[in-house]
Amino acid sequence: MATLSVRFKDSETHSRLQRRAAGSSLSALAERLIDEGLRMDAHPGIVFRDGPTGRRAGLAAGLDVWQIINWVKDQKGSPEERVAEAAQLLDLPVRWVQIAVRYYAEFTEEIDARIEANDRAAEEGLAAWEREQRLLSQ
Repeated sequence: MATLSVRFKDSETHSRLQRRAAGSSLSALAERLIDEGLRMDAHPGIVFRDGPTGRRAGLAAGLDVWQIINWVKDQKGSPEERVAEAAQLLDLPVRWVQIAVRYYAEFTEEIDARIEANDRAAEEGLAAWEREQRLLSQ
């Protein structure tokens, strides 16, 4: 584990960080914010948002990266054709899909895990719905 001691010139920044941590680990929050900030700096157009499945990378323009990559993977053709087709289907400029693809290239395991978790949740939801339908049709 690496450690880093940080001094804040602006005490208000430190106060905001403490308020934001609100009972959770200040170090964990600072580490998450630094990691996300470095990722957003390296991949302009990427933001992070909370949701029912936790924090995830998304485009500032809306969709989550995993959603876009799922569409890109489903397309046929060269990489450029797949990106262009996904952009058209999602009604996004190609550059936004390219941003998601570049992020995916660096954080492949993270995005693949999110896709797999979503696929599992969809399968479980479908199975539950099918069980309900069987019970209701008796």
